[in-house]
Amino acid sequence: MIETDRLVLRPAVDADRDAIADLNARPEVGAWLGGVRSRAESDAFVDRVMAHEAEHGFGFWVVDRKADGRLIGMTGVWWVPPEMNMPGAAEIGWRFLPDVWGQGFATEAARAALAHGFGVLKLPEIIAFTARTNLASQAVMRRIGMSPAPDRDFLHPRLSQADPLRPHVVFVARR
Repeated sequence: MIETDRLVLRPAVDADRDAIADLNARPEVGAWLGGVRSRAESDAFVDRVMAHEAEHGFGFWVVDRKADGRLIGMTGVWWVPPEMNMPGAAEIGWRFLPDVWGQGFATEAARAALAHGFGVLKLPEIIAFTARTNLASQAVMRRIGMSPAPDRDFLHPRLSQADPLRPHVVFVARR
């Protein structure tokens, strides 16, 4: 568990499945993640998140707001899945409920996750990637000290050639 001034980052548990399914079903969230996820798809995502945590001792965590205990998003560092063809790469990512966007929670949580990745996990490099048009996520990447790595930009393999989100940019932070 990691605490910041306003947030608690912690591993997901089964009791979080409803709140995570709500997060993953939001059209505003899905717009940047290849679409909304059905309950079954969200549960499969939670299964992957929990399996990663169990295997590696770190991963993509739930973000609770201290003020009310509400699950408002997810962030963390985890290994990039093999199908992405980035062997050995650790990725930081985030997703938050739309009603908390613009309040600095993504930056606060991501900054804590990045510090954990470098400080506790001793990772030499952490990447982040998003659709070229997702300027809000790119702004978070810049605010937490990441730099663009245009030589590593790619076409997302899970998205169709016609999908406007397919071109992705990569940002990097090094310990």
